Amino acid sequence: MAKLVELLLTETVENLGIVGDVVSVRAGYARNYLLPHEYATTSSEEKIAALAEKRAVAERELANQRAMRESMVAKLEGFELTIERSCNDLGHLYGSVTQQDIAELLIEQGFAVRDRDVRLGQTIKRIDSYEIVVRPEQDLETTIKLWVVSDRPLDLGTDNEASSSDATSAENQEGESVAEETTADAETALTE
Repeated sequence: MAKLVELLLTETVENLGIVGDVVSVRAGYARNYLLPHEYATTSSEEKIAALAEKRAVAERELANQRAMRESMVAKLEGFELTIERSCNDLGHLYGSVTQQDIAELLIEQGFAVRDRDVRLGQTIKRIDSYEIVVRPEQDLETTIKLWVVSDRPLDLGTDNEASSSDATSAENQEGESVAEETTADAETALTE
């Protein structure tokens, strides 16, 4: 069983706590990451009191960050995004659209999202529209619409059907003329 140690965070560590929190972590995590990077130290009342002001600043920053993310989620509601990709004639992409691609496009549009905020429910490998979940925090979520379009005009079967029907009608006409010739030859042979 892993041994837990109790440490005082001297810096905010994502998914663990903010500065001034006393946390219990595994000994290896403390020894290999938190202590060497000076993100944590041993806990004492004096150190907690010394970090009180730094903790108040961190709490204000978290509140501001939360407010910005809430407003971003409200703006993203019903947002549509278009991405252009190379594909074959059937609409299959030569590569897939990734979380990073979508996050970069959203950043270009002025939204402060991270790659991990974009949640893909499936691999995007076709020309189509997709519902994409953007979740900047555990309890903040919205859905945007992603349109994946081709970088060139596609012949999605319309010209192929026309050319195949032309070929079929040419074969039918050719077959009918051969049949007529065969019938004419047979009649000539009977009359002689």
